[in-house]
Amino acid sequence: MTGPARGVLLAAAFLAATRAFAVDASNRYRSPRNPERKIRPTTELIVLHTTEAPARSSLAKVSERGECHYCVTEEGVIYRIVDRDKEAFHAGRSMWKGKEDVDKFSIGIECVGYHDQAMGTVQLAAIRDLVDDLKKMYRLTDDKVVTQSQVAYGRPNKWQKHNHRGRKRCGMLFAMPSVRRVLGLKTRAASDPDVKAGRLVVGDDYLAKVLYGNIDTFKSTYARVKTSVPPPVRQDGGETGGGFFSRLFGSPKTAEPKPAPKTALKWRAPASIEDLKKMGYVKKGVVKPGVTAASIAGGKWNYSTTYYTIRDKVIPGNLINPAKIEVGMEIWMKKQ
Repeated sequence: MTGPARGVLLAAAFLAATRAFAVDASNRYRSPRNPERKIRPTTELIVLHTTEAPARSSLAKVSERGECHYCVTEEGVIYRIVDRDKEAFHAGRSMWKGKEDVDKFSIGIECVGYHDQAMGTVQLAAIRDLVDDLKKMYRLTDDKVVTQSQVAYGRPNKWQKHNHRGRKRCGMLFAMPSVRRVLGLKTRAASDPDVKAGRLVVGDDYLAKVLYGNIDTFKSTYARVKTSVPPPVRQDGGETGGGFFSRLFGSPKTAEPKPAPKTALKWRAPASIEDLKKMGYVKKGVVKPGVTAASIAGGKWNYSTTYYTIRDKVIPGNLINPAKIEVGMEIWMKKQ
């Protein structure tokens, strides 16, 4: 193979990889437990959870204890909690196909919300993008994306004499066909492998019907949601393009948009401090010990309209790696 041909193939492979694994995640709530966690020997499942609590308390809890790999908020922001190749203690007492301690062979994603309440489409889009990336990374099929309620099990107690499935309803909605369709998942596990093998018994009849039967309480909620075009989601949870809801539900307007005048100038990303000044940006502050990007830019620290400059580089906020925000970086924002 000639040099130019090899170069073309390498470039194509790089672009394909970039498209395949495009989801960004913030390290703001990276767990202090991360360094001590073991490398996970294998990855066989992606386990979806619901926090059953608001974002602030949920993020603090999962971060402190290292209880998941990712947490996705209602605004569609993805936070990295534990490195994806390490063990996160998310599944608790669990079993799948006879193997206990599901933490040792799964990735856990906490989703801010409740097991019996509908989630917003912005959040579901972020979950969809994250799950899609992880499926490709670990070569997992759709039926390997399960809920915590599918893997958790309970010991015998005064209500149940046997080891049983039904200890938790956590993440239950992610087994429903309508929700899985929005997440781009075409199939689900057909039955409970551990109940089928006699290792466990059904301890929650309603839950079993949701996980493997025909109960779908969100069928009408997501009936009109279109999933043919994956919507882009910024790390800050905002929308790009023409608006997320118009892409999902369709626009009420059918007229084609008017073409831009031929005299219209094309937008160009700023490449220097001089460019930022010409575009109406002002320096808001400089990152220093004790002075963080968030204290300077507030909630817009990772917006595409916020820029970081250092050593003649200009970096938009939505592309900045939080782990690489360093002392001396200047933060530029539009004049108010």
